[in-house]
Amino acid sequence: MQIPFDNTYANLPTHFHHMQGAEPVSNPALIVWNSDLARELGIVAQDKTEIAGVFSGNQTANGSAPLAQAYSGHQFGYFNPQLGDGRALLLGEVIDQSGTRFDIQLKGSGRTPFSRRGDGRAWLGPVLREYLVSEAMHAMDIPTTRALAAVSSGDPVYRETILPGAVLTRIARSHLRVGTFQYFAHRRDIEGLQTLFTYARDRHYPDAETPLDFLNCVIAAQARLIAKWMGIGFIHGVMNTDNCSISGETIDYGPCAFMDAYHPMCVFSSIDQQARYAYANQPDIIVWNMAQLATSMVPLMPDQEDSVKVFTEAIHAMPQMIQKEWITVFAAKLGVAEVTETDAQLARDL
Repeated sequence: MQIPFDNTYANLPTHFHHMQGAEPVSNPALIVWNSDLARELGIVAQDKTEIAGVFSGNQTANGSAPLAQAYSGHQFGYFNPQLGDGRALLLGEVIDQSGTRFDIQLKGSGRTPFSRRGDGRAWLGPVLREYLVSEAMHAMDIPTTRALAAVSSGDPVYRETILPGAVLTRIARSHLRVGTFQYFAHRRDIEGLQTLFTYARDRHYPDAETPLDFLNCVIAAQARLIAKWMGIGFIHGVMNTDNCSISGETIDYGPCAFMDAYHPMCVFSSIDQQARYAYANQPDIIVWNMAQLATSMVPLMPDQEDSVKVFTEAIHAMPQMIQKEWITVFAAKLGVAEVTETDAQLARDL
């Protein structure tokens, strides 16, 4: 197998991640392999046994530098300062045919120092769901992580019942999250925060000269993403800040679903008893998440009092930005070429 790794995250300071290998599984077997995506990424692989070995974590491909990333996050509104990859490992990065850098990550690869009381494993159902839904989202032109492979582990996973284990290989423009910025801001690690900002800017928004420019780029990407979600009736289900990507991709397909019939307060997560992440609440939640990113970035500005003012203005402008993106999405669905306020109201009424 040939994977043209070109790793950069592994070169960041050691407190950004924990270098380690995956925990072996007993009998890896390939379920599905995304050969078209592999070709785009320059991965040459033919032998199913070798594919299953590498993408279960049992074998380490040449050039791979597996690591678990550190990050924090607000989960259902409550801040957890120590999250991180509890069941995932970043194997490394590749550059595709268009020159875009992508992460290759295993999900369900075993315990890490961030696992807390978890077993680090995934069971087959969610692995197949993420594979199918992420590839469907890609086909619908929704910015999203993608799935390269699904491998059964041959091991049981113990939840409410005993379930078959599996490992997903996820492809993303990066796994940098709002929670990654929160991790360093919470620790008052300004040097680490500056390093993270520089890395994220250079990787995703190289034209952003200042933290405010960078924030506006992330806001714009997330506004476009949320509008596209709303346009297809997609409910993410766990819009925690650790599941909010700096690149503006959909990430983490947990209790997600698509509405069959319109219901603004529709939820599919069994633990979202207050409907925090209901369909209609998603635009408000992404604004809230962007406010957490802005708060984390305040220490990067030379004049912190002024930065609060300009960051607040950027956040307050976001709802209107989402509304414009939403109107564009629904106008296209209705076949409207030039949108007027009447057309916007029609979309809202429908």
